[in-house]
Amino acid sequence: MNSLDFDKDPRDTRVVVAMSGGVDSSVVAGLLAREGYDVLGVTLQLYDHGAAVHRAGSCCAGQDIDDARRVCETLGIPHYVLDYEQRFREAVINPFAESYVAGETPIPCVACNQTVKFADLLATARDLGADALATGHYIRSRPNPSPDNPGRRALYRPVDADRDQSYFLFATTQDQLDYLRFPLGDLPKARTRELAAEMGLGVAAKADSQDICFVPQGKYANVIEKLKPDAALAGEIVHIDGRVLGEHQGIVHYTIGQRRGIGVAIGDPLYVVHLDARSRRVIVGPREALETRRLILRDVNWLGDGALESFGADGLECFAKVRSTRPPRPAILRAIDGEISVELVEGEAGVAPGQACVLYSAAGDEARVYGGGFIDRSERSAAAEAMLSTLLRPAA
Repeated sequence: MNSLDFDKDPRDTRVVVAMSGGVDSSVVAGLLAREGYDVLGVTLQLYDHGAAVHRAGSCCAGQDIDDARRVCETLGIPHYVLDYEQRFREAVINPFAESYVAGETPIPCVACNQTVKFADLLATARDLGADALATGHYIRSRPNPSPDNPGRRALYRPVDADRDQSYFLFATTQDQLDYLRFPLGDLPKARTRELAAEMGLGVAAKADSQDICFVPQGKYANVIEKLKPDAALAGEIVHIDGRVLGEHQGIVHYTIGQRRGIGVAIGDPLYVVHLDARSRRVIVGPREALETRRLILRDVNWLGDGALESFGADGLECFAKVRSTRPPRPAILRAIDGEISVELVEGEAGVAPGQACVLYSAAGDEARVYGGGFIDRSERSAAAEAMLSTLLRPAA
């Protein structure tokens, strides 16, 4: 058994490495090449090559493509560039804008993994005769320990909790997971950079990407207004108790849980508690109006053992992560009459539709990733739900 869990010599194992031009995917290519695998580097051009050449802190841009090419030259492996701009716009950028206009908080990196990287690129890897597609994500996969799932793989959090990317990979399907490999899951980031330097790779000290690749400096509203001009229409800022407090210049400038930059003040701290896209209203209120105990999920991807539908009223005790920067917290997963819900035992604040809720077996770095879904709606305290219901009731 080789290091990628194939029962054959590395020289007889072809691996396509998804190369973004950063240090992580470059080291993956280097490690596999050093072990003797038949490695092919593939880089996706996802958005305007010319405009992105000099952007720092991005990924899949013009400079990154050049960096990936130089790494492959250093390693002595083939390198291919695939133009996925149109596909990326259709599958990631446009749905991102539409979700924001609808008052949600989307996660385009999840959509990119779901569609472009782990569907389209994976299919290309198969066409190239590859046994696996390897990436530089910090996450682990290994053969499923359950005897009921022979030959399948399971997903786990990485050794380096600070680099954990499981939140963005929960939607990886079982078939995709069986084909994918994540060689960096057992390494801390510092060791990855050391390896890059040892291999003589020019990207050893390259800064990590920070922003969403097509959103310069994190300015979501600027991108959305170009794609959806109606998103900048003004509307009212309304307190959850019904008072009209002011006017805003477009709901795309706000997100659930936001406190700063709301544009109105009443003496007490105000938070955005709901975005009413239908009436273009930003609804604000006190922090306690954000407290969420129950989530209803859509588009659930289940990677655990057993059928998701088997978790009825008693539910499955697990751990849930509702933001990439928050640790997993105790939760109970239930599936009743086709509705998938998650009870947050300790509650969470600032939970927004469109965000992901990712489920784990435990809270530590050995936790298995059970999958998850997108938040369709959340349920708050009875008082907050009653006030919101009154505000959102259609006029007679």
